[in-house]
Parts: sequence; structure tokens; C-alpha cells
Amino acid sequence: MDFPSIRWLTPRRLLIASIGVATATIALKTLAWLITDSVGLLSDAMESLVNLASAVFGLVMVTIAARPADDDHPYGHHKAEYFSSGFEGILIIAAGLGILWAAGLRLLEPRPIEQVGLGLVLSVLSSVLNGTLAWVMLRAAKAHRSIALEADAKHLFSDVWTSAGVVVGVVLVALSGWLWLDPLVAMLVAANIMREGARLLWRSSQGLMDEAVEPEVLTTIQATLDGYALSLGDKRTVRFDHVSTRRAGQRRFVDLHMHLPASWSLGRAAAVRAQVEQALMGAVPGLRATIQLLPADTETRFFEEDELK
Repeated sequence: MDFPSIRWLTPRRLLIASIGVATATIALKTLAWLITDSVGLLSDAMESLVNLASAVFGLVMVTIAARPADDDHPYGHHKAEYFSSGFEGILIIAAGLGILWAAGLRLLEPRPIEQVGLGLVLSVLSSVLNGTLAWVMLRAAKAHRSIALEADAKHLFSDVWTSAGVVVGVVLVALSGWLWLDPLVAMLVAANIMREGARLLWRSSQGLMDEAVEPEVLTTIQATLDGYALSLGDKRTVRFDHVSTRRAGQRRFVDLHMHLPASWSLGRAAAVRAQVEQALMGAVPGLRATIQLLPADTETRFFEEDELK
């Protein structure tokens, strides 16, 4: 499935689907736990509760992020998606701690697992639902440049691997009779999802601190500027410097200086600037370019904070 064909699956639609799938998997995994009394399957069900809460919060944040710019938020509301990613990370870590607690208690007082076959069938069915949705969401996240979708998709993939580990653990317990394997698997599940939660927290914190655009995007921006300068036949006619970038949710921003001959009229300079802005936004979807016009013989200096004191 290519990106153009998946664009109709908007972040909002997919997060609504994620809420439905999370509800279904909670029911399946909880039933599997009740049937088997496996703490590993209980940990799997607890992670699905996190999936549901994350999808609901992600839907709220994506809705806010889609709002147009206003007087209080002239650059838009796109950073709201980073709050979704951070919130999901916190929930994942909290779920991991809860799983560790339940597994620790079961390790001290092991119990046999019952009706393994039916419990595993329910667990595998829920994993199929999660894996299919995660596959679609990850591709849609790339098409829409949505960190909220990406975070939810990666968490769902983590849930699939978690379920696979739990299934293996339950089978080993049934075959070997080693009851301590069940809580051990649950602890490994907790460690894995807490690692994923920490990664989501780090990713969201970097986005909130105006992280630069991806290296490949910066390369495209620079190539577009170089190409435009060469199209005029001489780089001395038009020169670009002080290129700075940042990203906010689905948006990319670039600020730069464009040096032009001082003899040019303001109208001619403004027309060239408009052409460069259109070229940049055409090369990088979702980019917003801000270009300051300067005479060719003028240089600017940016002062560090310490120099201003």
C-alpha cells in the first residue's frame, strides 16, 4: 500500500478505529486472563487498557492540532500531538510498574494455569487485530507526518510483541510445569513496554523543544536553494545564509536570509522571494518558509545570550 492511496485514512479516523480495536482487545485479553488465571495474560490485558486511554487522548490532541492558526496561536496548534506522545509514554511506564507489582506477587505465590488452549486463541486473535491496525497506522503516520499516529502505531506493535512473548511463556509453563515462568514473562513484558514508554517521552520532549527538521528534509531544502541560485547563472546574484529549521507536529518551518543585488527594486526582490518560497514548499510538503531580504553586501550577526547580558 503506497502513501498516496492511504492518505484518506486521516489521523482522526485511524485513532477512532484504534479506540474500537483497543476495546475489543481488552475484552478478548481479559477473558483470556479470567479463563487461564495467567499473570502474563493479565499484564497483556493491562497494556491494552493503556492502548485505549492513549487512543482517546491522541484523538483529542489530533483534533486540537487540526485547528487553524488564531491570534493566540499564530503558528497553529500542531505541537498538541507531542502531548499525546508524551501522555502515552507516561501511561506505558505506569502500566509497566503495575505489571511488575502483580508479577512480583505471583512470583512469591505461583499458581497453575488453566484452559491454556482457549486463552491462547483469544490472545492471538487480539494480536492479529492490533498488528493489522498498527501496520496501517504506521504508514499513514508517514504520509501525514503525524507523531500521534506514529506513537500509537509503535505502541500497538509493542503490544503485539508483548502478546507473542506472553503466549510463548504460557506454552512453556504448560509444557514444563515451571510456574515461575509465568510471572517472569510478565516482568520481561513490563521491562519492554517501559523502555518503549521512555522512548516516547524522549521523542515528545525533543519535539516540544523545537527540534530541527530531519537530515533528509534539510538536504532537500539546501538542494532547492542551491538549484535556484544556479538557475540564475551566478551564485553571487542570489545568496542564502542563516538557514534555521524546526518542526512542530505535521509542520516544518525554515527561516533564512536571501541576499540580492542592492540595485534591484523592492518589487523585483519580492517576486524572487515568492518564487523561492513556492519552490521550497513544493519540495517539502507541509513546509512554511520565512525569508528575510537583504542587500548582497550586508551581513548580519546573531548574538549569543551571554553576549546580550
